[in-house]
Amino acid sequence: MAENQRSLVIIKPDAVQRGLTGEILARYERRGLRIAAMKLEVVARETAGRHYAEHEGKPFFDGLVEYITSSPSIVLILEGPDAIGIVRTMNGATRPAEAEPGTVRGDYGLTVGRNLVHASDSVESAAREVGIFFASNPPIDYQRAIDPWIVED
Repeated sequence: MAENQRSLVIIKPDAVQRGLTGEILARYERRGLRIAAMKLEVVARETAGRHYAEHEGKPFFDGLVEYITSSPSIVLILEGPDAIGIVRTMNGATRPAEAEPGTVRGDYGLTVGRNLVHASDSVESAAREVGIFFASNPPIDYQRAIDPWIVED
């Protein structure tokens, strides 16, 4: 059986402003991923700086921070077997012009600077990102009837 994972996902300001949050969330849920935590927030500059720390000093860093702090985002934790890879595949290539049809970015994205969603790229990144956004509000553990991948003790 595949490893159960958690991925941080951000439905970014452009998706919220375009009214795509329900469609994007529905795609993840229809795939079978479970929402373990979710909130609507305008990301604070300090939080954005920590989240994008690996890009600090790069020419696009300030634009990333400005954009993600510009208006509300939906920040969530998705959980399931191989969740990290599945979410990244569902989201599509970072550059919407290169994203396959059927992916979030392939169906709705226009530019790399407004590419609708963020998802963790590794187990380590997910742990770091979840800690940044959900340190004071941890994910909820619960079981759905449709979750055969959860084994009761």
